[in-house]
Amino acid sequence: MTAPDWPDFYFARHGETDWNREQRYQGSRDIPLNRTGQLQADANGFLLRDLLEREGVDPASLNWFASPLSRASETMDRMRAAFDIDLPPVIHDRRLIEISFGDFEGRLHAEIAREHAALAPGERDESYWQFRPNGGENYDDVAMRLLDFAQTLTRHAVVVAHGGVLRVLRHLVEGTSRSDVLNWPPPQGVIAHFVNGRMTLHSAENTWDASVD
Repeated sequence: MTAPDWPDFYFARHGETDWNREQRYQGSRDIPLNRTGQLQADANGFLLRDLLEREGVDPASLNWFASPLSRASETMDRMRAAFDIDLPPVIHDRRLIEISFGDFEGRLHAEIAREHAALAPGERDESYWQFRPNGGENYDDVAMRLLDFAQTLTRHAVVVAHGGVLRVLRHLVEGTSRSDVLNWPPPQGVIAHFVNGRMTLHSAENTWDASVD
């Protein structure tokens, strides 16, 4: 598939879930936000509103995309509640669903790391990009989904999805190495703005260029 010319867009990972807090693989399981995650989503809405105001972007001019999993769709709904104008409807796109971890889903990261040391976050090399758990996907599968999604992505869209999706986007858009993104912990409670092939992360307190970390 031909590499797309990526437009500028805003991305938010969903807020925290109990499985995130427990460091449990959730993947394609539909795990809801916990209270911390709901508050993160609310705060992200005000942060996005402020960013758009600062950059002179009309929120009603955007396309709003979300993964259909409830932790992402609720995050999107809570973010949109920060706006006091009518917004275009949310487009729930299955290509934005988190990578499926197959038989790993529901198991603790530490449990899997004891069985397969090379699979632990922080210990992965580039070969993990092609690793496919039984019944699951690998990161190349997610990349193919996102390259297809990119054909419908418009400038200054808002996308709410998952940590694995954000890892793959950094590789596809920024050209960040696979080994780097596989061991990078995608943050919650921030807005990632992709502009001209670079990602800048914004939080209520800080703004930083992830490429220099």
